[in-house]
Amino acid sequence: MKPVSIEEIKNIAEYELERPEFRARMMALKDRRRVRVGPHLTFLFENRETVRYQIQEMVRIERLVKPEEIRHEVETYNELIPGENELSASLLIEYETPEVRAVWLPKLLGLEDHVWIEVEGAGRAKARFDARQIATDRISAVQYVKFPMTGEQAAGLGRGAKIVVDHPEYAAEAVLTDTQIAELEQDFA
Repeated sequence: MKPVSIEEIKNIAEYELERPEFRARMMALKDRRRVRVGPHLTFLFENRETVRYQIQEMVRIERLVKPEEIRHEVETYNELIPGENELSASLLIEYETPEVRAVWLPKLLGLEDHVWIEVEGAGRAKARFDARQIATDRISAVQYVKFPMTGEQAAGLGRGAKIVVDHPEYAAEAVLTDTQIAELEQDFA
């Protein structure tokens, strides 16, 4: 999947004019790409459009106007774009209060060894977490995860797939819906 280029990022004034329609379109897209696994994990599968939206929002929120600042955002968020035969997701670990997060984020250390996409008839693809987001005492509440897949797994996604989490402190799975699968198959096109 081609990375977002700095030329695709609108200046703040231009973006404000198109933002209501663009934001509505992106929220609908994200809804189709969001997978809840158990009560506390949400995977938002990223693509060029979700990444471009995130960059535009950061430029808007931080009021970035200098090309080098915008270039930095583009380079940073382009890391979320999936490569060939790969899915990419932002993983949100959601606990309601800081006190509850303080208990659970240390318990979830090692999560990076317990997350998979299982494709019917093609086996499991293990998640690869960004090591920069994992400390020795706790896991970050936002993780960037890639699922490198074999050609067989990528081609077989349409047969059915599920996300499996088998951590000793958190075990859950979610079967992908037809809508989610159709959306993710586009990432392999």
